Amino acid sequence: MPEKLLTRRFWKMVQTAFWVLKKHFEGNPKLSDFELKEAELPALNHGDVLLESVFFSVDPYMRAYSKRMMKEGDIMLGSQVARVMDSKNSAFPVGTFVVSAAGWTTRFVSNGKDLQRMIPDWPNELPRSLALGTIGMPGLTAYFGLFDVCKLKPGETVLINSAAGAVGSVVGQIAKIAGCKVVGSAGSDKKVAFLKNLGFDVAFNYKTVGSLEQTLKEASPDGYDCYFDNVGGVFSSVAVEQMKKYGRIAVCGSISLYNDKEPQKGPYVQIPMIFKELRMEGFLVTRWENRKEEGLKALLKWVMQGKIKWHEHVTEGFENMPAAFLGMLKGDNIGKAIIKV
Repeated sequence: MPEKLLTRRFWKMVQTAFWVLKKHFEGNPKLSDFELKEAELPALNHGDVLLESVFFSVDPYMRAYSKRMMKEGDIMLGSQVARVMDSKNSAFPVGTFVVSAAGWTTRFVSNGKDLQRMIPDWPNELPRSLALGTIGMPGLTAYFGLFDVCKLKPGETVLINSAAGAVGSVVGQIAKIAGCKVVGSAGSDKKVAFLKNLGFDVAFNYKTVGSLEQTLKEASPDGYDCYFDNVGGVFSSVAVEQMKKYGRIAVCGSISLYNDKEPQKGPYVQIPMIFKELRMEGFLVTRWENRKEEGLKALLKWVMQGKIKWHEHVTEGFENMPAAFLGMLKGDNIGKAIIKV
């Protein structure tokens, strides 16, 4: 009997559950935009790996990318830490932990080309979920956004919005490691206390200040050398006016705009950009794919040294993924939003 046929005949059926995008989001995403389904996975061919998801990530980019990259009925995009359950690929023996972008699915089959092995000798004292946060994509976004886009120098002043989130909280701590003054904005008093605990020089609740312009001036009367923008919208229009001459702006996200049904209008940035001679650059962390190891090693070192503190907002249960995603978009999380299966 041919090996392929024999394999399939004796293959123990493996079921997977997955969330699909039932309907493209209109304005704020709703639970009814998602649908939970089940399916049987195919038998492994030579070179294939069967994986089981352990931790999932929910991130703002999923909202922005869903319209561009997905069709209705597709598995919801996203990444996970997964463990190899069965393998016909010598590069990924059973028990190996990887980071994958297989989407919201409990089990899946891969040929290994889209899998990233976790850092060898991952410290036992650290949860593997950090590979989706501080020692993963959000941490790398902070690392390369500061050093390669902002060209950060010791002694400079850095402004960060959404500073208590997965990216912003790491941005602020790296900036402190680099010898900078750090000002962070967040959306609750609890988040402000979190930022102060991380070592931010100034932290404020943008929802309760009387004047954002006055608050930014008081936090740094001389202005800001670097602005790490995760939010866009009105906040950024005010922040641009507070930049120092030759300041640099790293545009990482625009969460204040993702759910708009109609594009927001002005004010516009050209005049302060011209007269302050500013540099504003949008970026995707995938630009530094060839330097990922450099960033991960630096982040792991700082975490182990206690120079970067981490915090996770953990939701239990795969069935709660859509609710966790909606909560993250509303700002319910402090630090990285994680789903534990």
